[in-house]
Amino acid sequence: MKHSIQSKLPNVGTTIFTVMSALATKHNAINLGQGFPDFAMNEKLTGLVSEAMKSGNNQYVHMCGLPLLRERLAEKVNHDYGCNINPDSEITVTPGGTYAIYTAFTTILQPGDEVILFEPAYDSYVPNIEINGGVAIGIPLLYPDYAIDWKRVKEKVNSKTKAIIINTPHNPTGSVLSAEDIEQLRSIVKDTGIFIISDEVYEHLIFDQKEHLSMLRYPDLLERSFVCFSFGKVYHCTGWKLGYCIAPSEIMKEFRKVHQFNCFTCHSPTQYALAEFLTEKNQYLELGFFLQQKRDFFQSLMQQTRLKPLPSFGSYFQLYSYEGVSDDSEKDFAIKLTQEAGVATIPVSAFYKNPIDNKVLRFCFAKKEATLEVAVNRLIKYFN
Repeated sequence: MKHSIQSKLPNVGTTIFTVMSALATKHNAINLGQGFPDFAMNEKLTGLVSEAMKSGNNQYVHMCGLPLLRERLAEKVNHDYGCNINPDSEITVTPGGTYAIYTAFTTILQPGDEVILFEPAYDSYVPNIEINGGVAIGIPLLYPDYAIDWKRVKEKVNSKTKAIIINTPHNPTGSVLSAEDIEQLRSIVKDTGIFIISDEVYEHLIFDQKEHLSMLRYPDLLERSFVCFSFGKVYHCTGWKLGYCIAPSEIMKEFRKVHQFNCFTCHSPTQYALAEFLTEKNQYLELGFFLQQKRDFFQSLMQQTRLKPLPSFGSYFQLYSYEGVSDDSEKDFAIKLTQEAGVATIPVSAFYKNPIDNKVLRFCFAKKEATLEVAVNRLIKYFN
């Protein structure tokens, strides 16, 4: 008898990131598509991991995360956001920020529940919702500033609305929430049972004196929030796949029920290392300035191309418009640049459930200056 699987994600295929990375490899293109640094991380941190291994810290730590690491995280968020978090009951260390988001959805969603999300959106959101039996309600951000259309949000909220997922700084656009956005969000969820899932993995990658408006700053929002973070984005170690979630104890209790039977616990030596390294606050507090310099350097180079920058106030990414340069679809133009110019990007249309084509590509500037120079020189040569 032939075995068959009724797919839980029938509309999901190979991601655009896999497609573009494979294409980049095939054509020896510089990969400015995927969001990871190509420069070295801090040697002290890698040394602390090695030291933890050599010291015998290689066995399971607590299911919720190394207690000392959770204590240091509680100190961190109190310092950064003036938020008093109980490290024992309100913080769980997870294998990456994406896992934390998935587990939050799994914790709260029942079949038929609706989740409002803003598109373009990080590509895991919709599959996370749908695999848990939920319904993704996508609301397009307003091009070209990628602002939230709060009037439309209010129109979409109904008795089935279980959650709203927000992402600031935003991937792929680099937009950030404003004080007005926070007030609008407050007014919508007040006196409702709506949860907030807040994707804040780029919390410290924020530019131009902008302030990161974390849900941790607002007690009335935090009481209904799962706030998800990533060590990989902060310390240039995306391959470590380590993050954490902060939530009020009563909903964190349910989050941990899911977590304990899925992951149970995370890589121990890195947790020991991070617990010590977190005391060096400047390592993350100066991160925005470091990445802003890379954004600005990339922008200065890109002025010599025919592509036009859209504002980026945070993250690893900047969007560039090719409107007036080509009539190709975003996917076709991204493929053409990979094959003919030797530079891989990501079409922003891939971040929509039902693609919207604004003639915009996403570039990752979290690279060595030499990498960016070679990439842009290839683009200059292509367009000229």
